[in-house]
Amino acid sequence: MTGIAAADAPLIGISCYAQQARWGAWDDQAMLLPRRYADRVAQAGGAPVLLPPLSGIEQTLPRLDGLVLSGGGDIDPARYGAARNPESGPAGTDRDSAEIALCQAALDLGLPLLGICRGLQVINVALGGTLYQHLPDIVGHDGHRPGPGRYGSHDVRVAADSRLARVLGRTELPVPTHHHQAIEQLGRGLAATAWTADGIVEAAEAHDEGAPFMLAVQWHPESGDDLSLFRGLVAAARLYMPQPVGS
Repeated sequence: MTGIAAADAPLIGISCYAQQARWGAWDDQAMLLPRRYADRVAQAGGAPVLLPPLSGIEQTLPRLDGLVLSGGGDIDPARYGAARNPESGPAGTDRDSAEIALCQAALDLGLPLLGICRGLQVINVALGGTLYQHLPDIVGHDGHRPGPGRYGSHDVRVAADSRLARVLGRTELPVPTHHHQAIEQLGRGLAATAWTADGIVEAAEAHDEGAPFMLAVQWHPESGDDLSLFRGLVAAARLYMPQPVGS
C-alpha cells in the first residue's frame, strides 16, 4: 500500500469528479478520483489532497504547495466559443467552472501546476485556446483512444530545449493514451512541447522559461511507471513551500 513518506511532504491538490457511483449497498452521488493519481503523488514524495468541483474551491490554493488538474470528461465547447460536435461528451458545468478557477488561481499564485489529459485542455481553454472536439475526424484513426475503459500506447516526440524534456530526461518516449480531444489553437503564453507522429500536440508549458513550474501533458502518466512528472511537480512544490523561520 502506498503511504505518505514524510510529515513535511508538500501538499498537492488533485482535482476530482462529482458523479453517481456505486459502492457496497450504496448508489449515490460521490466525489471520485482514480486512486493512481494519489498513489503517484505519494510515491513522488507529496501528500495528495482531493479538491472537489465546488464553487470557491480555488480559495484553498494558498494552503497548498502544488496542484494536479486530473483527467476526465470533455469540456463544454461553449467555454471556447465552439458549437457542440455530436461526439463531444455531456457538459460538466460545475467541474468546468471549478477547474478553470483552480487553473487561473494557480497561475496567479505561481503555484506549481501539472495538467493531465483533460487538465492540459483546461489550462489551454482557461488561457483562451481551443480544442479539437473529436480526433478521429482530424487524424482519421482511433489510436489516441483505442477503446472504452482501456489505455493505448503511442510514441511522443519532445522538444529538446523544453522544461518537459529536462523533467523527463529524454526526448522520445511511449506514453499511455486515452483521449479523443486535443489542443487546436494554443492559449496565451503557452508553447507546445511534445507531439505524436500524426501532429497532435501532446504537451504544453509556459512559453517564458523563467515562469513558475507549469507542465501539462495529453497522456496519462499516472497509468504508467515513470514518476518523472510527479517528481518534478513535488520538487517544485518543495521549493514553493514556506521556509521555517531561521532556516
